[in-house]
Amino acid sequence: MANLTIVANIHARADKIELVKAELQKLIEITRAENGCVQYDLHQDNENPAHFMFYENWTSRELWQTHMSAPHLAAYMAATDGAVEAFTLHEMTRIG
Repeated sequence: MANLTIVANIHARADKIELVKAELQKLIEITRAENGCVQYDLHQDNENPAHFMFYENWTSRELWQTHMSAPHLAAYMAATDGAVEAFTLHEMTRIG
C-alpha cells in the first residue's frame, strides 16, 4: 500500500511544450520500474497544453527520495533547463 502520494505540476514555456512533454514521457517506464513506485501517471491539461501533472504513489518517502536523486531525473532536468516556467510539488497522505 502506498504511504506517500506526490502531485507534481509542471508548466512548460509556451514554445517548449513538446520538448517538455517528450522529456516527461521518457521518465514513465523507468520510474515505474523503480523500487517503491506504486503508481506514476502523467497527465496533460485539456485546456492548457503547457500544464502537465504527475500523480504518483510510493511505498515510502525514503524510496521516493531515492527516485528524486536518480540519474534519469538529472537527465530530465538538464534536457529541460530553461523550458519549464513553473514547478510545484506536493507531498500528500491519503486520508480516505
